[in-house]
Amino acid sequence: MAIYLDYAATTPMTETAINTYSEIARNVYGNSASLHDAGGKASFYIEQARKIIAEKLDVHTDGVVFTGSGTEGNILAILSLARAHKGTHLITTIAEHTSVHAAMATAQNAGYSITKVPLQSNGIVNLEHLRAAIGPETSVISIQHVNSEIGAIQPILQIIALAKKHNIFVHVDCVQSFCKLPIAPFSCDVDAITVSAHKIGGPKGCGAVYINPKLVVAPLIPGVTHERGLRGGTLDTPAIVAFAAAVTTFHDDASYYQFLRDELKQLLPPTIHLVNCEQQLPSICGLLIEKLEGQYVLMKLNEAGIHISTGSACDIHSETGIKAILAIGYSLDRARCFFRISFGPSTTKEEIHLLVHTLKQV
Repeated sequence: MAIYLDYAATTPMTETAINTYSEIARNVYGNSASLHDAGGKASFYIEQARKIIAEKLDVHTDGVVFTGSGTEGNILAILSLARAHKGTHLITTIAEHTSVHAAMATAQNAGYSITKVPLQSNGIVNLEHLRAAIGPETSVISIQHVNSEIGAIQPILQIIALAKKHNIFVHVDCVQSFCKLPIAPFSCDVDAITVSAHKIGGPKGCGAVYINPKLVVAPLIPGVTHERGLRGGTLDTPAIVAFAAAVTTFHDDASYYQFLRDELKQLLPPTIHLVNCEQQLPSICGLLIEKLEGQYVLMKLNEAGIHISTGSACDIHSETGIKAILAIGYSLDRARCFFRISFGPSTTKEEIHLLVHTLKQV
């Protein structure tokens, strides 16, 4: 039986989410925008799900917009905030998710200037560099809460405090941290947040973005009628309700993941390097074996029935999956040795022992 150690890429759906999806798909088939009773029934379930997501984020329900993915949410949030502000300068970091860089590139093509600040060797954004990057035209700062490659946790409260001094909008990509770390301490002070269902046992193809309802945000595509006019298409009622079910039942045991991480660290030989950050989600472990490319390690482990990744699954066809390791100062040659394992509720101590045994063989 295969050993799955790629939970940061995606998670298996929980039984609760599967059962919820199946029940809603069978019985709640109306278009939630339709005025008949079948549409009203679907709308009721979607609004209940919206309330659950909003309560978990500790934000107003009116700000929650359902999307098809975290990627769509990031692009929608960043470009919407940019267009809602008079400034024409956006700031992010080198190590963000591909979707954030895609949104930045789109904005740049539209005439915006972009600054990508580096991370420090401890994985944390340099606040002095961030402060220095701010100018009179700066309109949006977009920084992820948790990095998907190395698990670094960014000081979001300090970033928000800095941004608000200059009336800059803040977007936080919480795809990796939602339901795993507290978001409520900063959610009321940010302008946009992105989350995704499949990282917490929900269905793929479903996410949500919070955009502060106090903001006057123009739709990226004028004329669409769903979700406050911010995106088009009939809502996927079964996926959205299953997303909410996953939120209500998801349990993330950080102490258990720290135990597994400590076990891994203790077993690793000196030739295998574990990337440590000042603040880190323990379930995400970045590793390097000198002189062995990460892709090679991935394939050899796959032959042994162990599933890992070399970074974000959205980056498998390019070198951008190692952008976090580059951002903290590793050379390109050494960064190519990077691979990632990530734990989930089903990960066992015995699987960690087998992983290390197989890595030694590789």
